[in-house]
Amino acid sequence: MVRRLTMLCATAAEGSHDQVFGDGVLSEHDRREVAAARAALPPYSRALRGPSARCAQIAEALAVEATPENALRDLDYGTWDGRPLTEIAAEDPFGLSAWLTDPAAAPHGGESIAQLCRRTAAWLDRLRAEPGSVLAITESTLIRASLVHALAVPFRAFWHLEVPRFSSVTLTMRDGGWNVRLDRLAAPQQHLPIDGSSPIPVLTIRSTRRHVCLTGRP
Repeated sequence: MVRRLTMLCATAAEGSHDQVFGDGVLSEHDRREVAAARAALPPYSRALRGPSARCAQIAEALAVEATPENALRDLDYGTWDGRPLTEIAAEDPFGLSAWLTDPAAAPHGGESIAQLCRRTAAWLDRLRAEPGSVLAITESTLIRASLVHALAVPFRAFWHLEVPRFSSVTLTMRDGGWNVRLDRLAAPQQHLPIDGSSPIPVLTIRSTRRHVCLTGRP
């Protein structure tokens, strides 16, 4: 049984003015930022990555030999693929609104959020039977869908789970369920807030059958 799954987010920040749906490439600044965090990677027995160019570049920057895994592919954006968010909002505001509020909606003709969540849950269920610890470099959509499954929340919670770029989410199998921990992939150094207070705590989410408990630790 897989002991731990660490998922690294390769996707750039979502919801920004210049966001483009679909694949993309890393800037030189992004490459340097990722490479500097190489030492912060957790131990793993095998590495997987999404089939996108973006995920391949993350793996290269981290010097990780990751096997392409089709199950880690991004959401199928259909006719929106490669187009900026601002353009879609101006051209099809009702379709965009439906997509952001109805998990079953697919106004772009591609994949709905509900379909993404189901295929991601199926992959996680298959992974449970495999031994060792896995490192997966993938898209924010896959990580959000994984959190929906791990926390057993409705599909509509998908858009309420923010996954910053280059952050990491660790799913640990315990008592037949997933425990969830959110981190940020960062260089091994600690920066204090300007006011000199203690470091920002790591947020840990523990999912049980009855409740979800959020705790922080420095």
